[in-house]
Amino acid sequence: MEKSEKTRVVISGLEIPFWDLVWFMVKLALASIPALFIIYLIFAFLGMIFGGFFHMIVMPPPPPL
Repeated sequence: MEKSEKTRVVISGLEIPFWDLVWFMVKLALASIPALFIIYLIFAFLGMIFGGFFHMIVMPPPPPL
């Protein structure tokens, strides 16, 4: 196949009933809630690790008593 040739794809006749599409969007929104919670926990854990590490590097040691 030469580089100048292009393949075209045409999608026609895609019919999705309105309420089926609405139901799919509701399920998608509900499924995103636990996924976002898991992503939040991962970033919180990484923030604790890196925050503590950089705090340890940047902060000077406390003065002796």
